[in-house]
Amino acid sequence: MNSKSGHNRMIVIDGVDGSGKGVQSRRLRQAFVNAGENVILTREPGGSPAAEEIRQLLINGDPDKWDDMTELLLMYASRRSHLRDTVWPALDAGQWVISDRYADSSRAFQGIAGNLGLDTVEQIHRLVVAEFEPALVLILDTPVEIALQRTRDRGAGEDRFERKGDAYHDRVRSAFRQIASDRPANYRIIDAAQDMDSVCADITATVNAYFALQLQAQNSVF
Repeated sequence: MNSKSGHNRMIVIDGVDGSGKGVQSRRLRQAFVNAGENVILTREPGGSPAAEEIRQLLINGDPDKWDDMTELLLMYASRRSHLRDTVWPALDAGQWVISDRYADSSRAFQGIAGNLGLDTVEQIHRLVVAEFEPALVLILDTPVEIALQRTRDRGAGEDRFERKGDAYHDRVRSAFRQIASDRPANYRIIDAAQDMDSVCADITATVNAYFALQLQAQNSVF
């Protein structure tokens, strides 16, 4: 990996839009804080000053303003900045890193759902990221109709991807499930159609089992 210390304490929470990644990432961070662990919470696209600028290009505007290849290249420009400026320095310092989204979003959104294919994404991934992968990836899985209703209910803008349509998001959900099933060693699927407290409990139990920790689930809304 690209951190000098060799410590890999990166946990990714990924999945379809509206699966609850933001809430659950914040809850997991709080569980680490309450346990006295040194942890940062970050996100993609974004997570560093330069990457946040690219984020605005990606998440706002007409759904068709970029084709899939342009989206992918913008994502990896953002990802490289995120890793270089935020993730790798934190890991080098021995911190835990929790990221709301990472490379599997590119594999799912542009690679499979966007029809570029996984081979194309992996070629760019290896060029930009090299061999680095997170220690643990949690895929929040929920039916698309539930997820998209959640995004409409929150009404927070940044909805370019949400407006790509139900069929597109069905492909994205299937893509995430496929990716997780192909990488069972460090991927786990979490049933995110449950209530938020139950999802939080499942995530906490999964992280505890994987890293031999004793975190306490945070059952308050953030």
